[in-house]
Amino acid sequence: SDASQAYIDLEDKYGAHNYHPLPVVLTKGVGTKVWDVDGNEYFDFLSAYSAVNQGHCHPKIINALVEQAHKMTLTSRAFHNDCLGHY
Repeated sequence: SDASQAYIDLEDKYGAHNYHPLPVVLTKGVGTKVWDVDGNEYFDFLSAYSAVNQGHCHPKIINALVEQAHKMTLTSRAFHNDCLGHY
């Protein structure tokens, strides 16, 4: 669609060219499913190469993310933090 192509063109112009993604522009994900900007529904069998193998928008992970964001959003790797060593 024209909407998908506009997003693809922007990414091609401004993004790094280290991947060659499928011509699908995703806009949301819930559990094992994702939707593109045209409303098509897909199963996400790639799971972001296992980075989201628990599914999209899992409530426990969202709650942990919000809780952490209220404390500190991100620390540069130029510093240590009190969480990284536990992992």
